[in-house]
Amino acid sequence: MKYKLKDDYIELFKLLKTLDLVDSGGQAKMLISEGYVIRNEEVELRKRAKIRSGETIKIADVIVEVI
Repeated sequence: MKYKLKDDYIELFKLLKTLDLVDSGGQAKMLISEGYVIRNEEVELRKRAKIRSGETIKIADVIVEVI
C-alpha cells in the first residue's frame, strides 16, 4: 500500500487512522505504545513520530510505503 504525503510529514497515529488501519485514534495510540508498529524495520513507540517520504511502516501484515 502506498500513501502520498500532502505535507512535509504526518504523525504516526494519524497515518494509521487516515488509512483506516484502525477504528480510532485511541486504538492507533494503543497499538503503537504496545510495540505493534514497525518503522523502517524497527519498533516505533512514539505516537506522534513524524513520518516522512521514503519511510516504510508495517502493522500486522500491512506494509505502507510513504511517498
